[in-house]
Amino acid sequence: MFFTRPLARLIEEFQKFPGVGPKSAQRMAFHVLDLSAEDAQALTEAITEAKEKVKHCNTCFHLSAQDPCEICVDSRRDQQVVCVVADPKDVIAFERTREYRGQYHVLTGLISPLDGKGPDKLSIRQLLARLQNETIKEVIMAINPTVEGDATVLYLSQLIKPAGIKLSRIAFGLPMGSDLEYADDMTLSKSLEGRREI
Repeated sequence: MFFTRPLARLIEEFQKFPGVGPKSAQRMAFHVLDLSAEDAQALTEAITEAKEKVKHCNTCFHLSAQDPCEICVDSRRDQQVVCVVADPKDVIAFERTREYRGQYHVLTGLISPLDGKGPDKLSIRQLLARLQNETIKEVIMAINPTVEGDATVLYLSQLIKPAGIKLSRIAFGLPMGSDLEYADDMTLSKSLEGRREI
């Protein structure tokens, strides 16, 4: 299909977004063209500002425009518990629940030798430094139960357990309102492992 070069370039850029195919990219590009000049300028400025100002916190590696981030400087949070996650999006997911009130540490990925991502490419060294320098009593592993996730948890547990810090992993299981007959074997297995006494 023929698009004038500036429009084709805009579509190509939108296609670089995760989960955006050619049709979605075209819809987004045409939407941008329909914006008023002011709205288009506001979008451009928002992208530029986010790219320039949002960085990884030097303490927990969450994304923030301030360093340390808003979570790290919140004195109301439990300083003795750290929830280890793979990605800043995981922090947002936990914060939405309003249940967890401790600290976080974002690994910025998972160990994945096939993708050329070893432990040295993650923020593991910084996590271990935090465990030595801060009064942390529990580390919660909130990492997806994938091959890479399990490898990362195993690697970290071998480094953390000798320090005598309590180490736990979130339970995985069935979503609320789901039927057992439709659950896959791994989900059922994980839900049994994560069971609690009632």
